[in-house]
Amino acid sequence: MGNPIDFYEAETQLSQLLSRVELGEEIVIARNGMPVARFVPMAVLPKRTPGRFKGQFVIANDFEDFTAQDDRDWYGA
Repeated sequence: MGNPIDFYEAETQLSQLLSRVELGEEIVIARNGMPVARFVPMAVLPKRTPGRFKGQFVIANDFEDFTAQDDRDWYGA
């Protein structure tokens, strides 16, 4: 991480700064010499796999069958 980049410079060179971040560089943006923000590469999220948890848990058939008593128990009324 190098010296902070002034806000005005960052504003005029945003595209180039994002390209540097994509390559793994961290960039600090400063306003009046005070650091206020940091651009960092985003973490790569694992690819989602539909059905990955299939068969690992069961939802009861009466899952949505609430009664007035259930509401009173839940909300303490």
